[in-house]
Formats: sequence, C-alpha cells, structure tokens
Amino acid sequence: MNVTLVLGAQWGDEGKGKLVDLMCKDFDIVARFQGGANAGHTIVWNGSKIVLHLIPSGILQPRTVCVIGNGVVIDPIALVSELEMLKSNGIDVENRLLISENAHLILPYHIELDKAREMSATSATIGTTGRGIGPAYTDKIARTGIKVFNILNEKKLIELINLNLQEKNKILSSVYNSGSIIPEDAINRFLDACKQIKPFITDTSYYLNEAICNKKNIMLEGAQGSLLDIDFGTYPFVTSSNPSAGGACTGASIPPNKIKRIIGITKAYCTRVGNGPFPTEQKNNIGDLLSKRGNEFGSTTGRARRCGWLDLVALNYSIMINGITDIALTKLDVLDELDDILVATKYIYNGNTTSKFPVNMSIEDKIEVEYTKLKGWKRNLAGVTEFENLPQEAKNYIKFIEEQTKTKVSFISTSPERNDTIII
Repeated sequence: MNVTLVLGAQWGDEGKGKLVDLMCKDFDIVARFQGGANAGHTIVWNGSKIVLHLIPSGILQPRTVCVIGNGVVIDPIALVSELEMLKSNGIDVENRLLISENAHLILPYHIELDKAREMSATSATIGTTGRGIGPAYTDKIARTGIKVFNILNEKKLIELINLNLQEKNKILSSVYNSGSIIPEDAINRFLDACKQIKPFITDTSYYLNEAICNKKNIMLEGAQGSLLDIDFGTYPFVTSSNPSAGGACTGASIPPNKIKRIIGITKAYCTRVGNGPFPTEQKNNIGDLLSKRGNEFGSTTGRARRCGWLDLVALNYSIMINGITDIALTKLDVLDELDDILVATKYIYNGNTTSKFPVNMSIEDKIEVEYTKLKGWKRNLAGVTEFENLPQEAKNYIKFIEEQTKTKVSFISTSPERNDTIII
C-alpha cells in the first residue's frame, strides 16, 4: 500500500472526508496537499457532525499523524478555530499534527481582497468562498507571499506584513474603491494565532519521504475536485490550486513513482457550488429531490449546491488526467426514491457528438447531453454493507459505471454514517 492518493473526481463535495476517515485506520499518516479553508470535509463522528477545513480527516483516528503540506495555504485564525473545535469534541491533536514550514499563509488582507474582487463590477463573478485563497496563491506565484517558516521569526514576520499592507491597502482603495484599510486588531489576531500554531511547524518534506523509506502507510488527501483544477478544470470557474494527482506530488513533496493507488471519489450523481458550466444540471423536481435527500449545502459556505445526473463524460476525463485506479461511489442512497435514473454518456457540443469533456466550454455554449436510462431500485440502502445485499438495480447501476469508465468501483457509501460503506 505505502502511498495512496484520495482525490475528488468531480467539482468537489464528493464525500472525501467520510472515506478518508474510514480508511485511515489502516494508515500511519494522512497528508493534505492543496487548497485552504475554502474546502470542508464533513464526517459523522460519534453521532455528531464534524467539519474539517484545514486539518486532514485522519485526525479523528487516535493514532494517525496528520500533515498539512506545503501546497496548502493556511489561515492561522481559521486553523486555531478548528483546533479549538476538535478539543471541545475531546479530540487530542498533540504530537499528531505537523504543518509544513513551506506552506503559504493567508493574511487578513487576502480575505478583504478576495471579497472586494468578487463584488467588483469589473470582474467576472467566480463564486469564490471569500476565504482569501486566490489572493494568497497569487502572492505565492508573484513571490510576495509569506511562508509558514516566517512565523518562527516574529520580527521578520511583522516587517513582511507591514511591507505588504502598504500595497494591499492601495489596491483595496484605488482599484476596488472599497475604502477598506486592514485594521490593526485584525493583524494582532493573526499574530496571536501564529503563536498558537508555532509548535506544529516542521520540515514535512523530509518527514514524509523518510516515512516512505521506513515503509509507513501514507494517504494523500485532496480538497475540492479535479474539475475545479486551475489547469484542468472549467476555467475560469475553478479553484486556485491543483486538486488533481499532479498537485499531490508538488503539494506534499512526494515523488510520483511512490504513489501506488489513486482513488477517485464521485457521487452517484453530480453537484457543483458556485458558477460555471454544469451540463447535467437539473433545475427541476429531480434537482430539488437530489438537493433535499443529499442535504446539498456547502459545508464551508452553507450555499446550496446545484444538482444533476451523474456525468460519465466528465468522470472519464477526471480518470484520464489523474490516472485513477479505483472509484469510490458516495451517496448512492440519495437515489433510493427514483423510478428511473439517467446517466450522461455523451455530449452534443456545438452540433457534434463527443465523448470528450470540453474543458474550455463556456456557460454560453450549446451543450446537449445524451443519457442512458437505468431502472431505480426504490429501496432504502442505509445500513447495507455488503455488495450482495444491494438490490439488483443498484448492482446494475454500479456495473454500468464500471463498464463505461473501465475502472473498478471499490467503495460504495450507502448513508452518511461512517460504517455504512461497502468495500469490495
């Protein structure tokens, strides 16, 4: 096993948290490799709902070490809040959380810039979470970012913050006319949070690669989904990082030849938060049913997710760019009440039939979807943990996905509960 990669194969919100939590009892280390507090992994734990934004889902396992890799952008204030939430739930993180010294920090001015740009009449509305993710990655690429290791030298950290503040306040006032000047108390809260996370900082690159040499089992945990990848997603309606397999290598400092298994998580239908193309979206009673039964509201923002049928054109694209070896199918139970279930197998894009995902499609492009209709099972799947106990119609649905994707469905989630999972 050694290194296994778990990533989202759709537009995020696929249920990665539950699977990572379930699997990581067999892993020594779980490492998050990209994104920030714009992602939320929801896990039902001891009857309570735990939402993790920055800390890997493996933290709920008492012996698992969790790593926040260099590819993550970290808001110290949000991280401290998460640590306090875990403590209030009786979850001890001492000696089990490591933060890469090479990760970049999200500062209060990043959050203000994110919100100002989204509200600007001169900018395209992406549907950002407003958590400062994009501006933090912008500074990283512009080489004006502040890294986690700067926390270790408070004097230098304050110098860098003050230097950047001059530029950011000018942008806020001159470009976005927001009139926002980052208040001193916001910076003080940031500095206080930095002091609290200081004990967790280390060189995670050496830690992870030494763990590989010592035959430790490592899981790499992605946030968002591959169709939101900055390079491979439906640009510009994407995230600011690489949730795909390539991002796992750079974001966790692990060579690609060390990853032995890549698990792509997909819902039994599709959802998307925010703006951007969504070919199988159902703005009707089907979409309403999926939303209600799937409780489709963002765990980070609370925004309602757009819902639609499973899209195998998009899924096959995700399998291709990631090298996915196994599919984890989540929320199969959401389809329990349907008489018939549609699955997208081809598009008619600008008049041409295609099985290729047109990643550069715009929301103005004319896309028709060719569906295959499958019979629903009309039975409650909650509590089913063995494949043979599924209704035949549900088995047919899974077999159809395997045939169309040429990829094995190795995990099937039949309810939000941790143990209501079929492992094949």
